[in-house]
Amino acid sequence: MTLPYFTKRYEAPGLVAAAARHHAWLAQHAQPLRLPALTVIGPTSLTYEWIDGRPARPEDLPALAAMLGDAHGAAWTTDLRPTSLNTPHRFRDGIALGDYIGPRQTALRRRLKQGYLPDRGALHAMLALLKKSAEGPTAFYKDSNPRNFLITEAGDVYTVDTDDLTLAPMGYDLAKLIATLILTHGPLPTPAIDSALHAYNTAAERHDPRLGTTDRERIDDFLALHAVLTAPYAGRNGYRCSWPPRPRPQGSA
Repeated sequence: MTLPYFTKRYEAPGLVAAAARHHAWLAQHAQPLRLPALTVIGPTSLTYEWIDGRPARPEDLPALAAMLGDAHGAAWTTDLRPTSLNTPHRFRDGIALGDYIGPRQTALRRRLKQGYLPDRGALHAMLALLKKSAEGPTAFYKDSNPRNFLITEAGDVYTVDTDDLTLAPMGYDLAKLIATLILTHGPLPTPAIDSALHAYNTAAERHDPRLGTTDRERIDDFLALHAVLTAPYAGRNGYRCSWPPRPRPQGSA
């Protein structure tokens, strides 16, 4: 019997090495996340076991929030405790988890050029918000969106598409999941977001009390950043809803 598999191809060997290393790092340091087994590392491809599951839905948010809080707490406890948010976290083989500020500063400046921010004043406001948010214990960001979780009929949750990891503050990746669930399915009730935040904090603080302090104001700051950073993808990749509001590119009618 041949087991099903999924092969992902890359443009360069360096991207293969980074993706494989990030998968291995998560398997070691974020064990609450269940990952598909990486079975073959090729020159320009990676092959994983096939997971038959559905993407996440709004009703999955509390359980996924708790899983993220647990994973972030585990990673902080085992590897990220001494790490600065603003310095790449390097492995022995030279591959790194990117820092929090640098890639997002670049992306926000690109959003101005693309017309998703109205002027330089708006850009400076977003850069200031980014700088303000760069505090507290260091977690990781893996682009938590509904498609990057597969939930099987048995209820097992697998985390997929872990190629590009960066450092991020506690709660930042939870906010990405909230934002993309809204983009995919429409507005979430305020109690649903508050419940998810409580589940996240409760799971994180089991590792250390300092990790369970993300509040709703901080989540709202992260949501404001994600609204701009995800603006080019509205209407694509299943993001069919209009919240967070899609900024209108300059020059459009």
